[in-house]
Amino acid sequence: MGKPRQKQTADAELLADYFVKRSSKPLEARNPRQRKFLTAVRNTPLTFGLGPAGTGKTFLSAALALEALADEDVERIVITRPMVEAEEHMGFLPGDANEKFAPYFTPFREALEERAGSGHVQALLKTRRIEMAPLALMRGRSFKDCFVVLDEAQNTTVGQMRLFLTRLGENVKVIVNGDLDQIDIKVPSGLEDAVARLRGRNSPSVAFVHYGQQDVVRSALCQEMVEAYAA
Repeated sequence: MGKPRQKQTADAELLADYFVKRSSKPLEARNPRQRKFLTAVRNTPLTFGLGPAGTGKTFLSAALALEALADEDVERIVITRPMVEAEEHMGFLPGDANEKFAPYFTPFREALEERAGSGHVQALLKTRRIEMAPLALMRGRSFKDCFVVLDEAQNTTVGQMRLFLTRLGENVKVIVNGDLDQIDIKVPSGLEDAVARLRGRNSPSVAFVHYGQQDVVRSALCQEMVEAYAA
């Protein structure tokens, strides 16, 4: 990726300093599939991470996004996802827009904080160097000079996925994560549709990384549960 025209601002300099101090060793893969994912994201504009919970898709995406921001490869990080609950509906949540959407982004925010610290993530959110917004608010947007992650992509509709993938502008790095075995919508999945459309094109700009049950790293118990429900 080329360097963005705008110089690194004070908060990004703080991120770089904090990131170096907190991460005494570089980001490392815990298995061959994670290694393939890291390589794909670093060398390909658009990467699909597909597979079950606990395989590290969200953590690796967060770490790679912070890495790109600290290295000045991008000006900001954008995290988005469809506002779909698993089975149970939360109803109308109190507060302003950010407060209403916050519960949906908790997993990704926790991954960012694990890598960079909660105080620093909060500072970057305030200065909009990190932005978290529902996929429904992306219409009319154009992503440029940013690292974009679409999480829980299995719950996008075909129209939403098309909207998202046509927002991509110059100097972007994009990750689309999802588990096709945990679709919570009643219409065709946009992730499933996109994979089917793009795989056959053999584009050098698009990579696919498929995680399996054996790639679960969250815990031995998590792996056992994934295997039990897959059976």
